[in-house]
Amino acid sequence: MGKGGSLSDSVLKKILLSYTYVAIWIFLSFTVIMYNWPYPISLTMIHMSFCASLAFVLIKVFKVVEPVSMSREMYISSVVPIGALYSLSLWLSNSAYIYLSVSFIQMLKALMPVAVYSIGVALKRESFKTDTMANMLSISVGVAIAAYGEARFDVWGVMLQLGAVAFEATRLVLIQILLTSKGITLNPITSLYYVAPCCLVFLFIPWIFVEYPVLRETSSFHFDFVVFGTNSFCAFALNLAVFLLVGKTSALTMNVAGVVKDWLLIAFSWSVIKDTVTPINLVGYGLAFLGVAYYNHAKLQALKAKEAQKKTQQADDEEQGRLLEERESEGNGKRSESQN
Repeated sequence: MGKGGSLSDSVLKKILLSYTYVAIWIFLSFTVIMYNWPYPISLTMIHMSFCASLAFVLIKVFKVVEPVSMSREMYISSVVPIGALYSLSLWLSNSAYIYLSVSFIQMLKALMPVAVYSIGVALKRESFKTDTMANMLSISVGVAIAAYGEARFDVWGVMLQLGAVAFEATRLVLIQILLTSKGITLNPITSLYYVAPCCLVFLFIPWIFVEYPVLRETSSFHFDFVVFGTNSFCAFALNLAVFLLVGKTSALTMNVAGVVKDWLLIAFSWSVIKDTVTPINLVGYGLAFLGVAYYNHAKLQALKAKEAQKKTQQADDEEQGRLLEERESEGNGKRSESQN
């Protein structure tokens, strides 16, 4: 009885911890997303400066994690393109909040699996499958319906968010091509250590021409260290929360939690920020949501099948090895008998 009770307590503790990790990730997502400032490049640069500095301290001073061994050529050929795409994704995504409602942006983000799969097929990282493409089409139709029912539809804002989705999807595919395929694995701290300075350099170029002249002429601007420091710390903590969530649960849990987060953001923007969410919005996003849920389910089944195949192959190899050993031992036994 005591043993069964302790097992139940252990399972309950695991479930509570998983929900805690999800709640922390969702809360931090809210704190970063809800801060609306009309200078998206400056805000992204502040985030990257803070994250790069803190990552440097954690790696070089406190030695929380070990840096990855990487040559200059590897950094230029692999990390720099990823940093460029990440900076563009962050810039456009933060800019979209100026023109679109928070709820509608979350609906547009449902296109991420479509973009990742399409780019993966184009770059030969994914194989084309008719049923998967049909699923991607259903997600796209759902988002199109949500866009049709959007009360605050803005063409420029939609273009910015779709551009952010495209750059982020390309970045995710290139991580597989340029880093994972070469055996380089970066956790969020080492990712920020290598990628954040690169992003800062890329963002500095448009900032000089787009936002710096405006900020220079705006006498009312005052840099609030508390506000920007807190927001930047939340951005850094969000990256760590992603690592914690995936490491302590699974990538599938994060995908499911991401869908829950999007629904919560839509509800929050409707009830607190008073964004207009129409019935057509909800119908369209509901269709997209079902498509994303099916896509995650299909990926899980594929992973399970692959894992089962790997275990079967391993068992077959062990069985063949055992039979080979038995034959060798029988052969040795016969030789001993013939010698006698």
